[in-house]
Amino acid sequence: WRQQLITCFSFMQICTADETKLKVKAASKPVRLFTDEELRNYDGTEEGQPIYMAIKGVVFDVTSGKKFYGKGAAYNALVGKDSTRAVAKMSLDPKDLTHDVAGLTEKELESLESVFTGTYKSKYPIVGYTSRRILNEDGSPNEDFKPEDQPNFSVRAEL
Repeated sequence: WRQQLITCFSFMQICTADETKLKVKAASKPVRLFTDEELRNYDGTEEGQPIYMAIKGVVFDVTSGKKFYGKGAAYNALVGKDSTRAVAKMSLDPKDLTHDVAGLTEKELESLESVFTGTYKSKYPIVGYTSRRILNEDGSPNEDFKPEDQPNFSVRAEL
């Protein structure tokens, strides 16, 4: 009888929920691990291919921003790689197109966090992580790795 009561209660909640509560996003693809070489394949040069970029080792699908990140677009230099330093410095200089944050100022690190959270995590779905974020240099698992929380998207923890 307990299971019947739970089923009945659940059904009543569904029936009385307003329409906005019933809207459910389609399940997203599981996130995956990207090597630098694999990430380069998503640089916006191939028509029909998704456009990915990484910040802080988190790979985002920025295809919906194709006018900004696509081939020949203003920010195309940022895609197909981990551009953490460039985002922190608000730079498109080739020397800044790297994951390396060594030597960044406190202001640049604050800017990085603001753009990472306020722009990328809020606008673009997370599709994976760079191997550098998940693995140590010797290939062992990074015990400190935690998937990013992205409340606007349903990302499954498959790693």
